[in-house]
This record gives sequence, C-alpha cells and structure tokens, in this order.
Amino acid sequence: MRIYVGNLSYEVTEQSLREEFEAYGGVDSINVITDKYSGRPKGFAFIEMASKSESEAAITGLNGKALNERTIVVNEARPRIDNRSGGSYSGGYGSRGDRPGRGRQQRRY
Repeated sequence: MRIYVGNLSYEVTEQSLREEFEAYGGVDSINVITDKYSGRPKGFAFIEMASKSESEAAITGLNGKALNERTIVVNEARPRIDNRSGGSYSGGYGSRGDRPGRGRQQRRY
C-alpha cells in the first residue's frame, strides 16, 4: 500500500522517515519529493509498506503526529490524476486564440 506523508519539514530525511514508519512494520520504499531545479524537498513524501495492515497501522499512528516541529498528514495515497494532457492552448497574452487582438489590451508605456 502506498502512503502519502505531507506537511513535512524541509529537514526531514528518508532515514528519519524510515525510523518513524518501521515502528509499524516493514518499509519497502521511501520517496521524498524534491524540486527538480533546486533539489530542495517539497515537503511531502510517498512511502510503501510491506502489508496493508502495517500501512493502516502507520496511518492511524502517525497522522497528526509532530515530526521536526510540524504536524504531519499521513493517509493512503490516491492515484495521480494527470491534468497536463488533453485540450489545446492556442492563446497568448491579449488574445483568445480564435479572435486575435480582441482579448485584453496590452498596456503601452
């Protein structure tokens, strides 16, 4: 079962998360999400545990717990919805795409 962990301190490491979650069972993997440009953590992670019962115990035991002076949110991860695909964008600043020049007027300085 995949677990979402949110509101993490930027100082939290994979090792510190492993220590917290291993109290509830075996941890298969930990993925702390980082910014692709700066490499800095974004404040959330995904954890996979060995069994569903261990995952549910970890969610119950850790949701709302203080970790590095922040109250963490722990729940079952939902499937990712990809909002980036579909539709088309053919506009730009000041146009709707179908009627160029009829959108907002640009300021002239």
